[in-house]
Amino acid sequence: MVEAHLFDAWVRAADRSDLPYRWAIAIGGYSAPLFLFVAGVAMALAAGARLRRGLTTSQAASLARQRGWQILGLAFLFRLQSFLISGGPFPETLLKVDILNVMGLSMLVGAVLWGISSRNVWRGVALLLVVLGFVLVTPLVRTTPAVAALPYPIEWYFRSVTGSGAFTLFPWGAFLVSGMLVGLWLDQTQTAQGERRLITTMAVLGPLISAIGYLATYLPPIYTDTTYWTGSPTFFFVRLGVLITAIPFAYGWNAVFRGWSPLRDFGMASLFVYWVHVEMVYGVVSLWLHRSLTFGQAVLAYAALGLLLFGLVKLKDRAMRAMAPPFSRTLVPSHTS
Repeated sequence: MVEAHLFDAWVRAADRSDLPYRWAIAIGGYSAPLFLFVAGVAMALAAGARLRRGLTTSQAASLARQRGWQILGLAFLFRLQSFLISGGPFPETLLKVDILNVMGLSMLVGAVLWGISSRNVWRGVALLLVVLGFVLVTPLVRTTPAVAALPYPIEWYFRSVTGSGAFTLFPWGAFLVSGMLVGLWLDQTQTAQGERRLITTMAVLGPLISAIGYLATYLPPIYTDTTYWTGSPTFFFVRLGVLITAIPFAYGWNAVFRGWSPLRDFGMASLFVYWVHVEMVYGVVSLWLHRSLTFGQAVLAYAALGLLLFGLVKLKDRAMRAMAPPFSRTLVPSHTS
């Protein structure tokens, strides 16, 4: 995520046609779908954990919806921060659709779908149908005249136009709902053996989905005016397969590198890292660096910014621990005869 944004903002025009830059952007481009996908996985796992703690389906779904509204509120707060620090046209800067807007709305959709039934099989069917629906209608949504006729703040949630940002509900929301589907699957494992079996299945299924998506690009197109890199259903499934494959890799990483992990710390603070680094990279504080670095210089800058962000994560964690109330101590009287 940080790599993709920094290279996009700071690498000079002369280096943008070179292979290293193009590879860096291609790899960094997976951060946004991964951000949404992991949020969906965590959402389903959290809902399942609440059920096991004794909450009802409606209570767990209500908490999930609350989290969706919180993220949507944070999206507008983030845009307000950007406007106050770096300026921009009003009110377009405040209403611009970013990944947090898509995440919040997708979480609301996912929470409703999760809460429609107390049986996981029907939850899974509902989530799968919505994923397929989001993906397959994306080219149609982007070309229909009815969407173009909507007021621009609403239109921006359905298709990307100049000034609206790169993220739209279709198809980006499908990554989060897909993550919920995978999280629902993970939540069903009850034993270590069952977990390993599921991880092995994902290690096979992920590459298979990517391969099918890639091979489908050689079939005659069923849509017109579809941009492959943003709206193509085949490219969605290529990326989805990669995201599913990432879970076995993460499982293996945690199995090998036990104990403290900087990567795990970054992952747990992903929303915080997103919040602070975007303004650092794109805002007025780094205006003198925008499109001015060679690719090699950008690599060094990326390493330096990564260390700075990690330091901020640790400072944030320390501050949160300092503000947390102390654990209450229960004094149990001794029993005397």
